[in-house]
Amino acid sequence: MDLSTAAWRKSSLSGGNGGQCVEVATNLPGTIAVRDSKNPHGPKLLFTPTEWNTFVEGIKTGRFDQPS
Repeated sequence: MDLSTAAWRKSSLSGGNGGQCVEVATNLPGTIAVRDSKNPHGPKLLFTPTEWNTFVEGIKTGRFDQPS
């Protein structure tokens, strides 16, 4: 898939310290793209909007939280 028109953004909570961040592009037709902000030319993950929404909902509900 051609990602040359992807408008990458990262969370405003990520700060400017070069930490571990991901960037997301939601402007691609039928695709959500995710990449590592420290390696923007490296591999990208591609999701359908349904897959992405399910993943984000899982984050919000704590589905992926590690037990204490």
